[in-house]
Amino acid sequence: MTASSTLAVTGATGVVGGLVAADLAARGIPQRLLVRTPTKAPQLAGSTVHPVEYGDRDAARAALEGVETLFMVSAAENADRLDQHRTFIDAAAEAGVEHVVYTSFVAAAPDAVFTLARDHFATEEHLRASGMRWTFLRDSFYIDFMEALVGEDGAIRGPAGDGRVAVVARVDVARTAATILAAPAEHAGRTYELTGPEALSLTEVAAIITAVRGTQVSFVDETLDEAYASRADYGAPGWQVDAWVSTYTAIASGDMAAVSRDVEAIAGTPPRSLEAFLRDTPR
Repeated sequence: MTASSTLAVTGATGVVGGLVAADLAARGIPQRLLVRTPTKAPQLAGSTVHPVEYGDRDAARAALEGVETLFMVSAAENADRLDQHRTFIDAAAEAGVEHVVYTSFVAAAPDAVFTLARDHFATEEHLRASGMRWTFLRDSFYIDFMEALVGEDGAIRGPAGDGRVAVVARVDVARTAATILAAPAEHAGRTYELTGPEALSLTEVAAIITAVRGTQVSFVDETLDEAYASRADYGAPGWQVDAWVSTYTAIASGDMAAVSRDVEAIAGTPPRSLEAFLRDTPR
């Protein structure tokens, strides 16, 4: 492949972007891999690697010259993420990119309970105003993240109450994205909700982990005050603590409970359940 490839993929050194890039390569689709650290980029047939950071407008514009379709994985969580997204989107528009497929978040809104979903909404709005075609993949919380919620005492702690969340596996997000990128025109102007096949309470999540792993896990429903106090010792900035706590309050609010069939409708097979994911994935 040469730099004239008209499909670009960001985040190829991460999980979702890496899975998407590998899927596209398996389909024989040439691509440009836009990464911060080129030495960590996967070596895929038909790909070229381009060093790009979202906040570097000039580098992004140069790397995107001639690109028609761009897969934009949201940047790592940080206080400047929205500014980075806007800079990168502006560079893409200046470079002549025609269509951006963006990994957003379920229930993205200016007043979303999950605080980081507010950045996703603002990013969506910037894309809508950019003049480029767009497709939004609104992902739920990742199945892959559920075991990471378990503390050293075997408890998942947070103010989630009896709320439910339709967690989705990153591999299901990736295969859905790759299918869209293989024929993007038919998905222009569409917003998809990418969820798993069931909405689980965190009590049920704990029970499933217990059953599959054979180690007792429980859910402890904290109050808001308890949640902030239990996370205070990490010394994280306020915006990050708010994000951690709102992971649970978003579940409690009902915002994460809807189950969508978009993964199956686009990728052809149903998304995996938490139990199936755990059985197929080593601890």
